[in-house]
Amino acid sequence: MVVRYALIPTTTPTLVGSELRNIHDALASKNLSGQGKYTRLSEQWLSHYMRSGSRVILVSSCTSALEIAAILADIQLGDEVILPSYTYVSTANAFALRGAVPVFVDLEDTTMTINASLIESAITSKTRAIVPVHYGGIACDMDAIMRIASQNNLLVIEDAAMACTSTHHDRMLGTIGQLGCLSFQEKKNFTAAGQGGALLINDPQLVARADILYAHGTNRLAFQRGEVPRYEWLDIGINATLSELQAAFLYAQLQAADQIIARRRHIWHRYADALAPLEDRGHLILPRVPANTTHNANVFYIRVVDPARRSQLVDYLAGRGVQAHPQFMPLHRSPYGRMHGRFVGPDRVTSLAAAQVLLLPVHLELSDEEQGVVISAVFAFWEEMV
Repeated sequence: MVVRYALIPTTTPTLVGSELRNIHDALASKNLSGQGKYTRLSEQWLSHYMRSGSRVILVSSCTSALEIAAILADIQLGDEVILPSYTYVSTANAFALRGAVPVFVDLEDTTMTINASLIESAITSKTRAIVPVHYGGIACDMDAIMRIASQNNLLVIEDAAMACTSTHHDRMLGTIGQLGCLSFQEKKNFTAAGQGGALLINDPQLVARADILYAHGTNRLAFQRGEVPRYEWLDIGINATLSELQAAFLYAQLQAADQIIARRRHIWHRYADALAPLEDRGHLILPRVPANTTHNANVFYIRVVDPARRSQLVDYLAGRGVQAHPQFMPLHRSPYGRMHGRFVGPDRVTSLAAAQVLLLPVHLELSDEEQGVVISAVFAFWEEMV
């Protein structure tokens, strides 16, 4: 007889308990539209925690951060941007909106991040930027990527949506390239009440224009600081302001960052240790964290070696009250990607890995007992299938 449990979700929004206090304080301030006390506190926290001196701009989403980054990179019609195909569509969309061609290269098999050794073969006279995506909070090979970018006069725009607080050689992801983009969407480790993001400007030469783009193309921020005599429209721009209530919610979570990361890492490493025998038997591939990097345990994925078994495993887990699901479809295999993008080199890893990946539950409300249920159910599936 199968014992059924209440649904154990793959993810739930992080809650630390002090969000409402901050929201009430923000409401009392009468400033709801943003750029108030909690926006400043969140930006200051990120700047300090990132240890980089980066200019931090809190924005409405990581998508907004990527869109501003694309403008800062001066992406024009027909330009090319190199990125992995296995990523959320926003990574490519931000550049496609500027008329760029997304040029995809294959993944590195052990980390599910862009294979840096394949980037140079994708560079043409039209290439303007490299966009590494730190999938699952695990670092790309940033040493190689920065070296290639420097040799070819390219910008590096880090999509660190999943990687806030992860590191590469003790440097926070998002602070290594000229620009970095973070996400505070509800599935991330810290959320701004559902949606939010941050743009990290690591090149001082880009700061002034970033302020203008963020302020609808005006010099409003400089005017408010008393640096210019008039408030004027100077450039194109977008509305990417995060509301003050969302910033208040986010700041409560940032203050608990160390505890949040510690708990998620505990869950991540327990999965890795417990499921290792299934990898040894050839059923699964587990994630790998490169040397000299740290991860934030944003997700824990398994790769089902035989992709035909993945949907069977999903159904089996669901029958035992455990939610598990795939993640991205490779962008180069989507209708828009096929029509407007280009995949350079062989697709040895991307499509296969995308057909194998399955996310297991990782969130603060997941108890040790519930995680034990998940692990036992995964083992039971293979015992019954063999």
